[in-house]
Amino acid sequence: MARILIVGGGYIGMYAARRLERRLDPRAHQLVLVNPDNFMLYQPFLPEVASGLIDPRAVVVPLRSVLRRTELVVGEVEGVDLAAKRASVHLAGGDPRDVEFDVLIMGAGSWSRTLAIPGLAEHGVGFKDLAEAIWLRNRVLSQLDRAAELADPAARRAALTFVFVGAGFAGIEALGELEDLARNATNTIPSLDRAEQRWVMVEAAPRILPELEPDLASYAADRLRERDIEIHTTTRLERIDDGVVQLSDGDPFRAETLVWTAGVRPSPLAADSGFPVDDRGRITVDRALRVVGIEGVWAAGDVAAVPDEHATQGTSPPTAQHALRQARVLADNVAASLDGGRLRPFRYENKGMLCSLGHYRGVANPLGIRVKGFPAWFLHRTYHLLYMPSFARKARIALDWTIALLFPRDLAQLGSLEHPRDAFRRAAGGD
Repeated sequence: MARILIVGGGYIGMYAARRLERRLDPRAHQLVLVNPDNFMLYQPFLPEVASGLIDPRAVVVPLRSVLRRTELVVGEVEGVDLAAKRASVHLAGGDPRDVEFDVLIMGAGSWSRTLAIPGLAEHGVGFKDLAEAIWLRNRVLSQLDRAAELADPAARRAALTFVFVGAGFAGIEALGELEDLARNATNTIPSLDRAEQRWVMVEAAPRILPELEPDLASYAADRLRERDIEIHTTTRLERIDDGVVQLSDGDPFRAETLVWTAGVRPSPLAADSGFPVDDRGRITVDRALRVVGIEGVWAAGDVAAVPDEHATQGTSPPTAQHALRQARVLADNVAASLDGGRLRPFRYENKGMLCSLGHYRGVANPLGIRVKGFPAWFLHRTYHLLYMPSFARKARIALDWTIALLFPRDLAQLGSLEHPRDAFRRAAGGD
């Protein structure tokens, strides 16, 4: 029986496994998927999780519920021995395990792309996973509560200053939703005013949202400035030291919250394991998604440099719409290679981009048609709801949106959940 090992349970891993379950004979092939969590996260909805419009459980899909014939191993692949066809896994409980394979699918995804900026690792937080989104929601609400009790104007100002670095889709959507959350929460705190808050977007490029047309990016910038959000383009974060942020375009200022959304980089697993990689650390693959020079190994998604004749840089960008299509082609080609069929090349032309600005506004260019304002915001929601895996998850998200329209936003701050044993330690007489 041939064992197919899938590394990663994101778009590539989950969708490829689902398709392979339908294509392959279970009597002749065994599917094994390794992922650090027992769920797949639908990242486009993270900003609305952070703002409290969607319950966090609604944007994750339990892998065992959708992959009925795939063995799920909850753990992290620490290395791959290509010669021995064996992966070393660090299990969730801390124990090691070796998983052998005949066919390998690499869908390990990406990490936040950081720079060697003094103080960034100590004071910054990313915006790529569920824990970061939940932490940021609690952070914003707790900072408002804290500021309401501060008498020192400088300390109050620092507590109410929120800096975002990276004005791509993730950064703009996170900033827009969290500012909307803070605006709502401020209305319930008599001693606070929105004018006391400072929301800052820092972008090294000449404009925000460089993936979109200039007029759409300009519209987005104008809508954000109308909400008193500062936008610093052609600007870099130089350092953050003891709560003081230094930008390349001005004087230092105090800020207690800094969110890093300046792009992603491939998982280092491939480079560390001796895979052929390009200068950005992405696995080199051919148009059929086979790893160049290694028999029986496939890769796609953020971890791979997928040839793309429609992309300006010659390889597919790290977007959900590309990953979904790559997963289908990869699964079909793996099945075809095992059954002696023909492989097909990956071809996909970008159908457009969508970005929510929060506050019922957005920008989009579906099929080259430029859309702004409420229609773009509605299109963003509708598109991602359509592609959310599982009807149950779609229903939950739609219900959350309906509740948000009919009732006030939930402003409960649950930061204490990060330290669940503190109350018990106090009760038991501990520190």
